[in-house]
Amino acid sequence: MQSLLQEIRKCEICKPHLGHTPRPVLNASESSKVLIIGQAPGAKVHESGVPWDDKSGENLRSWLGIDQISFYDPDKIGIVPMGFCYPGKGKSGDLPPRPECAPQWHESLLNELKEVRLTLLIGQYAQNYYLGNRVKKSLTETVKHYEDYLPDYFVLPHPSPRNNIWRAKNDWFDRDVLPMLKEQISLIL
Repeated sequence: MQSLLQEIRKCEICKPHLGHTPRPVLNASESSKVLIIGQAPGAKVHESGVPWDDKSGENLRSWLGIDQISFYDPDKIGIVPMGFCYPGKGKSGDLPPRPECAPQWHESLLNELKEVRLTLLIGQYAQNYYLGNRVKKSLTETVKHYEDYLPDYFVLPHPSPRNNIWRAKNDWFDRDVLPMLKEQISLIL
């Protein structure tokens, strides 16, 4: 596992498409119990090299009901984004995750993560990749029907502060989904 992580951290497969030096960001061990598959690092995470080291990460840790120490313990939480490097800035936020990463690395990584009991699929990129034709007509509908994907996957929207409007419109998420998520995480950890 360590050699695979080192190989990924040296990866430059997306270099021709980036306007900056690649810096793959992930965290996992063969003992990870919960796997978080998100989108791609943002600019702040690219700078720090620490996954979810931003406001989205603060929100996610709150959703999970865990502290930073547990979150960054790779024996508890594995963090594997769809795109390992910051994809750059687009017109209305960060660009989508680079499409090369998941096909190149995910299967090898998941084969090493034999103790994962729950995988969180955060955002539409992870959900579309892993659920395929099982996704609903929208991210909202997919998340609303999160129980359809248990016990293997727990589907979530991105915890970005930009999604606070979505959360305000979908109060069932805080009321129904987050308590179940916290319960699942607590039972596993």
